[in-house]
Amino acid sequence: MASMSAGILMYRGSGNDMAVLLVHPGGPYWSRRDLGAWSIPKGEIDDGEDAENAACREFSEELGVPVHGRLLLLGRIRQHAGKIVYGYALEGDLDVRIIRSNDVTITWPPRGGRIISFPEIDRADWFAIPFARQKILASQQPFLDRPVDIRKTAPQPNPSETTT
Repeated sequence: MASMSAGILMYRGSGNDMAVLLVHPGGPYWSRRDLGAWSIPKGEIDDGEDAENAACREFSEELGVPVHGRLLLLGRIRQHAGKIVYGYALEGDLDVRIIRSNDVTITWPPRGGRIISFPEIDRADWFAIPFARQKILASQQPFLDRPVDIRKTAPQPNPSETTT
């Protein structure tokens, strides 16, 4: 069975002014990679955990901030090796200078016997959609179209119901 992950695509603005938050993985494998290396903050869904809770947990672990707001399901995509990724959109505005990622430990180089530890995410940044398409993993590019569609179809508040 394919592994499953869940993540959150935070966005701000709309139309041509829309920007999305992407993260760059830490560690030696990704250190010299940029275009096509960024991702939405995401991670594995634990046994018995639903995708939305996993997305919130991973966002908090990778960025060091809790999730506030309503998540909108973007759907799912299939990444390399058959991994299924559930994506959620969240409108927000995170100051990337305050992120504090959790650390991960791996053997590097592979089969080399040396254990190293590093932040799972070494940086995060906001990108306009055209530039985000260049930065994000190719398999996650479909998520970039979906927040725009959700913003167009999201129910708008009724002005007569607004309280002052």
